[in-house]
Amino acid sequence: MGEAFRTALDQELDLVEIAPNSSPPVCRIMDYGKFRYLQKKKVQESKKHQTQVMVKEVKLGARTSEHDVDFKINHIRRFIDKKHRVKVSVFFRGREITHPEIGKELLNRVYEKIEDVASLETPQPRMEGRNMSILVVPR
Repeated sequence: MGEAFRTALDQELDLVEIAPNSSPPVCRIMDYGKFRYLQKKKVQESKKHQTQVMVKEVKLGARTSEHDVDFKINHIRRFIDKKHRVKVSVFFRGREITHPEIGKELLNRVYEKIEDVASLETPQPRMEGRNMSILVVPR
């Protein structure tokens, strides 16, 4: 070990222990700073080729007018064109919560208007507190 350390000092490099549990321990003479730099570059390069999946949310009220729903559908279409997943939510205010069929009908209408570019990830609308939602993904 002492001889390897002297050799590393003569070459102005580092002595790095590779396998400390083996008998005898395995060491390598290398430039450790350069090694760490190259490792970091590899991680950065692999992250560069990953695609980040975004989930956008579009909220509608239970009594949202038809024109406003059409306006929101244009937003959904734009998000889907950019390959984002879209969560379409209908929120209920006050006593509207007693009529979940209104929200289910609204979500079905929205899906019928976008089903040429998107498909449902969740088969049925889900209730989450005062919200009912579906998740739509690009085809």
